[in-house]
Amino acid sequence: MRPAEPTGAASIAPDFDAFVPGPRLTVAPTSAGPLNGLTFAVKDLIDVAGTPTGGGNPDWLKTHQAPAMSAPAVTALLAAGATLHGKTITDELAFGLEGVNAHYGTPVNPACPDRIPGGSSSGSGVAVAARLVDFALGTDTGGSVRVPASFLGIFGFRPSHGAVPIDGVIPFSPSYDTVGWFARDIATLKLAGDALLPKADIVPIRKLRIVRDAFALADPDVSAMLRSRCERLGIADEVTLFDGAPDEWLECYRVVQCAGIWQTLGPWIDQARPRIGEAIASRFAEASSITPAEIARWTPVRASLAERVHAMLGDGIGLVVPTTPRPALRKDAAQAEFSDFYRRALTITSIAGHTGLPQISVPVGNVDGCPVGLSIIGACGHDRALLEVESPWANLASSREHA
Repeated sequence: MRPAEPTGAASIAPDFDAFVPGPRLTVAPTSAGPLNGLTFAVKDLIDVAGTPTGGGNPDWLKTHQAPAMSAPAVTALLAAGATLHGKTITDELAFGLEGVNAHYGTPVNPACPDRIPGGSSSGSGVAVAARLVDFALGTDTGGSVRVPASFLGIFGFRPSHGAVPIDGVIPFSPSYDTVGWFARDIATLKLAGDALLPKADIVPIRKLRIVRDAFALADPDVSAMLRSRCERLGIADEVTLFDGAPDEWLECYRVVQCAGIWQTLGPWIDQARPRIGEAIASRFAEASSITPAEIARWTPVRASLAERVHAMLGDGIGLVVPTTPRPALRKDAAQAEFSDFYRRALTITSIAGHTGLPQISVPVGNVDGCPVGLSIIGACGHDRALLEVESPWANLASSREHA
């Protein structure tokens, strides 16, 4: 059950309920650098030295000591001159794309207050969208930065798997886990990336191709609006990726991700018997039921799917997909709507997940009065190219229109 929540403008807190309960954490920069004067927030899955990492669950908070060291991502941003200004709400132990937390509530979507913000990096996304900080760290396993970026109308970036260390981050499904980030403009997104990503030459993306069957998973009005934006980019080429079997991509993701989740979090759940919200508890129960035979079957499938994508990305190619198949769902939407959203969204987000490739979500317009994002997936080594301020997709974001 999702708790009923007020939706009127008068009920919106000044901080949009983006931050964890208690006094706001502030950490000064450790040195001057290119991020001087900028503020950032950190998802409450990511360690900040001396501050407990709650993971969105009160029993995780009780059973874990405050870390002695910050996660490398946090350390890098502080060293580049940024000021940390708050830990943010997450879906419970990162297991959701909605932004709903049974213990701590739901951050308010500033663009559409009657709708969910998207998760699991909901608080970080909201803190940026509401202009409470300049940028924010989240984590992205199955879309937990990309989905809220689309729903909130901001930029979101999932780096190549392993490009940003995940040390000091509560593990979820490590072979998919990444540390990503949000910003309202690509210049700030790039500045954060300069501090977080390995130093490397920019490998340009010279050609974009629409993934036709990913667009087919989107609502017709979403697909039409995003295609109109692709026309502005002059994209003529289209490819099919799912080979007529999108359900294979989704089932592979379900099995391999859930196996990783239970391997990392299952022992603590079995030992601590924590209080977990009803919806999240059912997902952990599903994760616990994955069999060795399923893992043996689907692990090589993941490798073959990844090989298919990598083969399409040679010679400076970028793949274009809807970030989400629809705008944010209303908070009181029927369970069938949520189930349908998960099915379509996770199929699309699994492309970068299965392959470990970088993806940027760009806010390009509104449908039904709410934001929708367009994404570009790059090849290995294209992280910095996706963040280029003069890229065609960055310019597209500056001319957002309502569909």
